[in-house]
Amino acid sequence: MRIRLKTLLLLVSPLLLVVAAAYIQWGTVGLPTLATSPTMTPETAVEPYGFPAWLRIAHYVNILFLSLLIRSGLQILLDHPRLYWNVHCTPGTEWLRLTPVEVPRDRVWTAKDDSRHLSPWIGLPGYRHTVGMARHWHFLSVLLWVCNGLLFVVLLLCTGQWKRLAPTSWQIVPDAWAVFVHYATFHLPPEPNGFYHYNALQQLAYFGAVFVLAPLAMLTGPSMSPAFAARFTWYPRLPGNRQVGRSIHFLIMCAFVVFIIGHVTMVVITGFVRNMNHIVMGTDDTNPIGLYLGLAGAGAVILANVFANWMAWRHPRSVQHAAKAIVSPVMALLLDRPPPQAEFGREVISPFFWVNGNLPACDEWKTLAANDFKGYRLKVKGLVANPVELSLDDMRALGQKTQITLHHCIQGWSGIAEWGGLPLTELTKLVRPRPHVKAVVFYSFGEGVEFSTGVADGQYYDSLSIESAQNPQTLLAYEMNYQPLNHLHGAPLRLRVENQLGFKMVKWIQAIEFVEDVKSINKGEGGYAEDHEYFGELANI
Repeated sequence: MRIRLKTLLLLVSPLLLVVAAAYIQWGTVGLPTLATSPTMTPETAVEPYGFPAWLRIAHYVNILFLSLLIRSGLQILLDHPRLYWNVHCTPGTEWLRLTPVEVPRDRVWTAKDDSRHLSPWIGLPGYRHTVGMARHWHFLSVLLWVCNGLLFVVLLLCTGQWKRLAPTSWQIVPDAWAVFVHYATFHLPPEPNGFYHYNALQQLAYFGAVFVLAPLAMLTGPSMSPAFAARFTWYPRLPGNRQVGRSIHFLIMCAFVVFIIGHVTMVVITGFVRNMNHIVMGTDDTNPIGLYLGLAGAGAVILANVFANWMAWRHPRSVQHAAKAIVSPVMALLLDRPPPQAEFGREVISPFFWVNGNLPACDEWKTLAANDFKGYRLKVKGLVANPVELSLDDMRALGQKTQITLHHCIQGWSGIAEWGGLPLTELTKLVRPRPHVKAVVFYSFGEGVEFSTGVADGQYYDSLSIESAQNPQTLLAYEMNYQPLNHLHGAPLRLRVENQLGFKMVKWIQAIEFVEDVKSINKGEGGYAEDHEYFGELANI
């Protein structure tokens, strides 16, 4: 791991300063006086107390889905193990690099080469090039986590339990500082009975987890969605850009991990048995039944995580289809609105643009490349009234469009580039698809690579719905940054569809086919990555 010193100081300095201040106070004037916590009973308590059944259930559900979110999120991160404050993702500009590898300058180094191995003991599902399955578990988990969280907050507000978490006076700040000084200098303060009352620092910590960290996690996620960011161009600018949103999302995950470690530690050292009865049984006693059932619940969470890994490796197609059935309709409701269009100025074109995929190895592409693609003919076929074969000059004659757009890779990196080419809407007008056409398939000269073996295995292809094909920014690009498209980025022709992730944008296009549906093509999932790496149709988030 490598982290920039400036960023490290920015992140760590506040904590070091407050700890230093705590020691200075202790060393000069002694430990501060703590606010007294009166002994309470059900008869004397004036605020909501205890832990009702709905809160205890939501607590364990939250633990389950948060663990799945963190593990799948780490797996997604390790597919591009670099975090940036800039949207261009130029190697060497990352503030955090979770890989020992510096991008070599003496050979082609793709984004897939850069991905890292993650043990399945940590990541879900673990190992390399499993970002598709990790995304399925991430989106399934986040959907249920958000539902659980919303229900939890509604019940907090409706039952008065919010009074236990929400500060009602600025006095909580000096009170929390007094408690922190005790903890920071390893003087365990007298703990109030959490069944009735939290100390000030506990209250701020729980309030922050529920009402600050969780909303920030939900708000930074959409900044990484190409469809959402293209439709609401102002949204990614709230954190700064897509990569700032990605970095903040990671830091929020780190904050949740720190909170969980601290929370569990305090539960153990401040009366483990009694605390477990509070959150498991809803009682305020030292009967060991709460401890036993609580540990059994923790075991169930661990078994659920084991089950998630087992499903990912043994039944990945079922997980893929479950995500399609559960998550896709929700995201379609949120994202499938009028076509997004977001463009940038020439001055912000990225100085570096990551490459992915192996150059085609077939003789046909090599022969065309050796002759600058002068003999290239795009074959357009399928359920159309007018099948055609078009040269690059033919496509230029049909009309050229240029656009400067942000590329979103499923691995996490991004980059801004100019693309020039033929709008797919113009090609559609020329070939006149039949009324029952629902999808457009793009075939590549290149081969797909089986992620588990690293061996080329069949022609690479992907597809778009006919609605996405009609997006004004869907382009058959033969130009990049005002120059003919180079070999590594997809010459002679590549797809650009700016409300989708990069894996949909087929390079080295050989042919296009208009079809009724994609179920009869190869494994029927709509693309090579969908067939073999279990990528989902959620390519707009």
